[in-house]
Amino acid sequence: MIEIASKKNKYTYNAYHIVKSFFPGEEIIQKVDEKQEPLMAVRLPGGSCFSLAPGEVDAVLEGQEFSAEEAREQAVKKEVTRRLYRYLAEETGRELAWGTLTGVRPTKIPMEQLEGGASEEEAAQFMMEKYYVSPEKAFLAAEVASRENALLSRLDCDKGFSLYIGIPFCPSVCSYCSFSSSPIGLWKDKVDAYLDALIKEIRYIGSRAEGRVPDTVYIGGGTPTTLEPEQLKRLLDTVMECFDLSNVLEFTVEAGRPDSITEEKLSVIREYPVSRISINPQTMQQKTLDLVGRRHTVGQTVQAFELARKKGFDNINMDLIAGLPGETIGDMEDTLRQVEALHPDSLTVHALAIKRAARFGQEGRTADLHAEISGMVERAYASARRMGLVPYYLYRQKNIAGNFENVGYAELDKAGIYNILIMEEKQTILAAGAGASTKILLKNPIIRDGGKEVNLVRAENVKNINDYIARIDEMIERKGEWLWR
Repeated sequence: MIEIASKKNKYTYNAYHIVKSFFPGEEIIQKVDEKQEPLMAVRLPGGSCFSLAPGEVDAVLEGQEFSAEEAREQAVKKEVTRRLYRYLAEETGRELAWGTLTGVRPTKIPMEQLEGGASEEEAAQFMMEKYYVSPEKAFLAAEVASRENALLSRLDCDKGFSLYIGIPFCPSVCSYCSFSSSPIGLWKDKVDAYLDALIKEIRYIGSRAEGRVPDTVYIGGGTPTTLEPEQLKRLLDTVMECFDLSNVLEFTVEAGRPDSITEEKLSVIREYPVSRISINPQTMQQKTLDLVGRRHTVGQTVQAFELARKKGFDNINMDLIAGLPGETIGDMEDTLRQVEALHPDSLTVHALAIKRAARFGQEGRTADLHAEISGMVERAYASARRMGLVPYYLYRQKNIAGNFENVGYAELDKAGIYNILIMEEKQTILAAGAGASTKILLKNPIIRDGGKEVNLVRAENVKNINDYIARIDEMIERKGEWLWR
């Protein structure tokens, strides 16, 4: 057991996740005591202790000027995190690939450096020095940030927006999944009612566009192709009626599960200006598909992909997960061999979150999991390069296995622009559907509760499908309050 005592609540998040990364198998107990002397105190198994006095941090910050007290508090928080990290690294003899970074968007840091005139190398060096990020990850983040900058330069983020539409149904729910999805078999009788509510929300968004046109459209889920052909057509007709898509840069339908894809559904999608689809196997190992509840075969993945090519889709993404239960580096190599034979236009490689892996009895594999996933990720990177795909976006998740990241690779002209926008928060994203999250960028920052200045507000739709249908007017009202302010 590890005990963490913090003087302020704002130190607890980083402390927990860094300690958990060094000691993934240990129970962690946290408390906050504003009366304690140290800014932070940590007791490790075996009795080793870390303690950081306020004066030690004050000495580091002495002479620095801050625009406000909040800025100084952020600097204190960063220094507390840095000191804790160095202590844990020395105690364990290990370094974390992403150093002190615990957030989901590590590319924000090099992005800011590049926008300030730094080179890729300088941005990477900044990450290594300030956040102890490994050279490999620092240069990856800088490369991705540079590529994101180039892609986003094609957009007028202030005048446009992106549209997300969520279909919360799947053929079956995968054991590792944390997205908003429900098995279609249990909801067949509710799908049309769901579409009624969804279309009402889409029409509202269209009515409030006020001359703005979407740069990207993304229909995700769930699995959108669980809809019947006539339901897909109804949804896509609504999008066409409500928005001017003449200049849309990207229109994605995440077909996803191969067992939901039919020739008729692909034919319907081809009637519209959809430029990108996903066919996501996650693995090409049948034993794993069976274990995690994906009720399709490897053969169905190949058939769906080849059918999509036959129908003329020339921008197809595939998703893979590194670290699925029971899989070895050899299994990943075999999966990549089969994927390379299909040659998708983009490939997204996810690392399974340890909290999910634990459900498959992998608690005892924690030490080995890092090495295994490291090997899988390295091989995926090499495979992507062999296919001529380059990294164009990355993000991380809480408790992600081995302290790794999720990376999207693509041909230079086939990168998923929406994926970048959802991560970098450079543009308003209007979202419709159960569990969908609207992100509205404000022209002028506002002060939220706690005194923090923000320029982005979120409007979350309820996840429960029945609640979404019943409360659709409330969902609409939530986002309408903030639109174009």
